[in-house]
Amino acid sequence: MTVETTPRHVGTTVARLARAAWRAEVGIWKSLYRWGFRRPRVPHGADAFTYHSPILTILVVFIVLSAIEIPVIDLIVHPWPWVRIPLLALGIWGVTWMLGLLLSFLTRPHAVGPDGIRARYGADVDIDLSWDVVESVEPSRDVTEKAPRVRDEEHGRTLALRTQNEANVLIRLEHPLTARFGDDVVEFDAVRLWVDDLEGFLSAVRTHIP
Repeated sequence: MTVETTPRHVGTTVARLARAAWRAEVGIWKSLYRWGFRRPRVPHGADAFTYHSPILTILVVFIVLSAIEIPVIDLIVHPWPWVRIPLLALGIWGVTWMLGLLLSFLTRPHAVGPDGIRARYGADVDIDLSWDVVESVEPSRDVTEKAPRVRDEEHGRTLALRTQNEANVLIRLEHPLTARFGDDVVEFDAVRLWVDDLEGFLSAVRTHIP
């Protein structure tokens, strides 16, 4: 089958990618702001639960390597200012971006509180699951590589917010919900997510759901 590529289709794709890049950039700088002013996004009265442990080492390694790369490249291209200055700016932006990515996880943890569960994934995903739509919360280990974010499972369409391809909590819903991811709106009947402190998360849930 041949897929016809038209100027309109190309323009739509470019616009979609541009919007995604802009949202990512804004999310990174908001995360830096929240960290700098010590304003993690946790609802009042809620307990925060991190989910970054499986990817922490990878992110730290990338940040350190990117930081080391800046003076090394600067030394190599030092005689050519027209090359040096753009590469220096690009290197600083890259380190800042990677640091902001890490902080997006730290400043937007999952939250369990009187109003329900807030399921997050960095600056990209923030889903409000009020208690009146939560049917059950249970430990459920799921490790799946290259799986779609939403897929059909035995309990219905499941939104998976995996960290490093892993999830350890399954939240079943009383009825389907919808959420927007970029330009797309998806419907789901359950949510999988990863929590670093599984027992603490389940204990916090039990204080609101006997």
